[in-house]
Amino acid sequence: MQPEKIDRIDRRLLDYLQQDARLTTAQLAERVGLSASPCARRIRRLEQDGFIEGYRAQLNRQRLNLGITIFVHVRLSQHQDKLVEAFEDTVRNMAEVINCHTVSGPFDYLLQVVTPDLPGYEQWVRRLQKLPNVNTVDSSFAIRPVKEQGPLPLV
Repeated sequence: MQPEKIDRIDRRLLDYLQQDARLTTAQLAERVGLSASPCARRIRRLEQDGFIEGYRAQLNRQRLNLGITIFVHVRLSQHQDKLVEAFEDTVRNMAEVINCHTVSGPFDYLLQVVTPDLPGYEQWVRRLQKLPNVNTVDSSFAIRPVKEQGPLPLV
């Protein structure tokens, strides 16, 4: 499948929206050198074509009492489709898991988990370990973020 073409102005619009999705159409138009109407049409096209999947607020984890971030490697004991799908469905429904990736190497998955404290993590990891297909769990606690939720390199 051939990737859709976007031009320099589209890339700049996407870059500005990544940095601050609350910019008005007029502000975006001024920054990319367009009038408001063509800018609004471009943004609408980028949304319709799937370049923009949505808009969301970035929340402060500390203020919300979710100050512990843990990166969890998981190895499954079996890899039959139904078992893998069941594991992935369960993980998708765990509120504490904010990211989950299949990965290469000695583990099958890398999960990013947030909890209020160590007892909250212990409670969550015990639920994970009870899943029928989970073989190994290895956890690394984040000390402090250096870079989080960085924008995609577009420009």
